[in-house]
Amino acid sequence: MPRTNVAVRAPLLVILAAVALVTAMLAPLSVRASSHREAPMISRDPTADNTDLYAFRSPDGSNTVTIVANFIPLEEPAGGPNFNAFDDNVLYELKVDNTGDARADVTYQFRFKTTYADSDLFGPSFLFNDFTIDSVNDADLLQRQTYTVRRVRDGNTRLLGSGMVPPTNIGPRSTPGYEGNIGSGGRIDLSNGGKAFAGPRDDPFFVDLGSIFDLGGLRPFNTAHLAALPTEPGVDGVGGYNTHTIAVKIPITELTDTNSVPAFGSQDAVIGVWATASRQKVTVLRSNGTANATDGWVQVSRLGNPLINEVIIPTAKKDYWNFSLPRDDSQFVQYYRTPALAKIVNTIYGTAIVGAGGQAARQTNRDDLVGILLTGLKLPDGTPLTFTGTTLADMLRLNVAIPPCTADSVTDTGGSCSRLGVLDGDLSGFPNGRRLEDDVTDIELRAVADGYGPFVNSIFGSLTPNHSPNNLVGDGVNVNDRPFMAQFPYVAQPWSGYNMGVSAFHHPVGSTSTGPLNTAD
Repeated sequence: MPRTNVAVRAPLLVILAAVALVTAMLAPLSVRASSHREAPMISRDPTADNTDLYAFRSPDGSNTVTIVANFIPLEEPAGGPNFNAFDDNVLYELKVDNTGDARADVTYQFRFKTTYADSDLFGPSFLFNDFTIDSVNDADLLQRQTYTVRRVRDGNTRLLGSGMVPPTNIGPRSTPGYEGNIGSGGRIDLSNGGKAFAGPRDDPFFVDLGSIFDLGGLRPFNTAHLAALPTEPGVDGVGGYNTHTIAVKIPITELTDTNSVPAFGSQDAVIGVWATASRQKVTVLRSNGTANATDGWVQVSRLGNPLINEVIIPTAKKDYWNFSLPRDDSQFVQYYRTPALAKIVNTIYGTAIVGAGGQAARQTNRDDLVGILLTGLKLPDGTPLTFTGTTLADMLRLNVAIPPCTADSVTDTGGSCSRLGVLDGDLSGFPNGRRLEDDVTDIELRAVADGYGPFVNSIFGSLTPNHSPNNLVGDGVNVNDRPFMAQFPYVAQPWSGYNMGVSAFHHPVGSTSTGPLNTAD
């Protein structure tokens, strides 16, 4: 039964000792919102910090794959006068392995260039714009950023297109009707039949940061925690924040090794995807306020599966992991096979979460996590579901032969589409790629806690046990703060600074409840 009053059940010294143990165990994990400020070094370099990666069959019925990578964590929308922007000195890349060796066979490179102008009305100014902005090319913009997209394959680099980065969503005077000609202006057509986008967006990740950071708490299970609190609904700690998105929508034939649309069951149908950010090795700061970067690119951030560098890799290895290559990830396999998070769940919640009769989450020999996250999975008959090969590598694996779910929403469990993806029988969701709607926090919590659910357990048996109530674990945040778009790049429009973004979402004017402000921005 859940422990509703820890103080009654244990002497104070025992409680303090247990909490101290939990604190020590949590410290090396630095659990962040997916990959938001996940490592010591990258936390001081936000414009190169890759926060989330998504890869999914495009939901419009075309034979295309959409890859979305977000950078710059937890952007406060009212961030003027120097609003967040892509870094001209960072090389942003989306990488695809289609041969199973965890080496990039296809790469899409994004580079940015920023220019500044004086105001015709005010002269030299601190403002972002002269007056109302009607489009991404508006003459009233005083700060402009352009971008290029290049494709690298077989050692050959080809320019696919260039475009304008939409300005930040400042407010109703500067950027009225943002998603019209302004936000949509970041989309361009590519010469290979694809599309690209680069610009500010609402952060699509959703998670209860405030509770998870507070000794691993899950508000719906507050009374079961070692330090019990009253049960509460989950609160989206990323709600109201923006991020910067780069995205491509690419024909499947451009991504596979055979340049075809493979059938389900073919090994060629499974690709591995990851994103990186790189900086030049040497940066020279000049006394005139400029900097010069030279001497070749060094990877400073990477991301494949969500939450890896947060809850799997220990703090002492986090910066090294960011600099290392996916094909070398066998050196980290011990942290997958013996996950600290499983021990934390068992310690903090005891049988209240891990199941009546002491069905604790396995703390060692976690070959299930190695399979899901480092190699991908085969079905019992040998058919590759997400399996890319025997090379251990953190990549987001996508079976391009599995069509997208066609329901109006993937947030309702019980239907053909589910926010829980494969755990709920929806093969078009995580860990088969990752859609914007996939609740990766709940999915990975249940997997680590050995609460895989009946569908996955029926397929993979003892490798993926279905303990109860482990299969109900979650943070209580099941949807994003803003609805996703029906068209590419699918990520919702950014919050405006005038409407206060995160402040409006968590503390609406005239209300004491939690939720978004009902004001169009």
